Amino acid sequence: MMTALKSRVFIIITNETAIAWIGLYCLAVVMGFGRFLFTATLPDIMIQLSLSTTIAGWMASVNYSGYFIGALIAMFVPHRLTWQMLMVWTIVSVITTMLLVVPNMSLKLWYVIRLFSGIASGVAMILSSSLVIQSFSNERRSVLSALHYAGIGVGISASAILTWWLLTLGYHFDVIWLVAGIISLPLLWLLYAIRPTSLSASQPNNNQISSIRQTYLNFKRSLYEAAAGHTKPIILLSASYVLAGFGYITSATFLPVMAAQRLTTQTYAGLLIWLVVGVFAMLSNPIWGALAKRIGETKTLMGLTLLQAFGMYLPIWFDGAIGLYGNAVILGLTFVGMVSMTLILIKNINPAYSNLLMGLATLAYALGQFIGPLVTVALAGKNDNFNAGLLVAAIGLLIGLVLVCFFRRQSQPEQRTTA
Repeated sequence: MMTALKSRVFIIITNETAIAWIGLYCLAVVMGFGRFLFTATLPDIMIQLSLSTTIAGWMASVNYSGYFIGALIAMFVPHRLTWQMLMVWTIVSVITTMLLVVPNMSLKLWYVIRLFSGIASGVAMILSSSLVIQSFSNERRSVLSALHYAGIGVGISASAILTWWLLTLGYHFDVIWLVAGIISLPLLWLLYAIRPTSLSASQPNNNQISSIRQTYLNFKRSLYEAAAGHTKPIILLSASYVLAGFGYITSATFLPVMAAQRLTTQTYAGLLIWLVVGVFAMLSNPIWGALAKRIGETKTLMGLTLLQAFGMYLPIWFDGAIGLYGNAVILGLTFVGMVSMTLILIKNINPAYSNLLMGLATLAYALGQFIGPLVTVALAGKNDNFNAGLLVAAIGLLIGLVLVCFFRRQSQPEQRTTA
């Protein structure tokens, strides 16, 4: 009887569609809650804890620096330890979400929690994608990968809806984070259900430690080999990706705060605007994926970058709802598409080292995200005016567009040669 019970509880899921939905759920938890629930609850956090915009910006940057560290960690994870490390850091993500219910925490503890939450997001984002996408057949990989990455938009939407619902019931950010953690718990069981069937139950030993050391040496060698003959395209695309991370993060961190400042007669305008971001983020991948098949990833990325820069100007030109909602629509439509287009382009520079190049690009993106909130709060001043930050973000995106144009010119000769 116990054996039958165990077989029912500890099932193994192999269906591709089911795995894609589990991947969606994972990204909704580690990205939607682990990273972007902070944006949804930030106005309430600032009121309840009497935080200045500067401290809020530092909290955001600490989380994004954690994402940088997490991406770096993920690059060194041996392939056979992917599932184990994913489980560990998903657990960390859930715990750090639930820990914010603890009352009267010091700011230092907040920083530590947000740092580890960022690390968990970075590791789990990369490893979950690696584990999930490798389960898809070639025929269904494109469609199911889009479903998997829709988890980011789903998580953003869920963070807005959850925050809206509990605030209307009279609760605050602490209960919101606790409920988000509870909603995340079933993910652990589902991730266990997609564990590799050849998984060994043994603990790490000296051979595994040696393997990790060897992984580092292989990484150094692979880095030189990956860049050989491709240095300029890699540098140009990575630099543009730093600016992409820098450009979008002002809105992705402070959009609900801007709404609370400007739309004072609309109680939950910030959350509705954040929901708009999430809904359009869910729609973006199919739209831009179809366009990229017609005109190519580079031209699509150029168009997305220009569109996102235009979106940053909208709240400057229009001080009311039009500017903020317009920015939300464009932000949702563009940022996930820019991520997917850039990762496709950089892995195609040298397909033999695609994982390494995608990891480097993720580090570049995280670096831009770390810098962005610090620049924004420095420019906001005592009046907490975010227009200067939006202007600098737009300029950064336009510089990134120029770099993508140079990248296109660099990569065209190679494309004609291979053709």
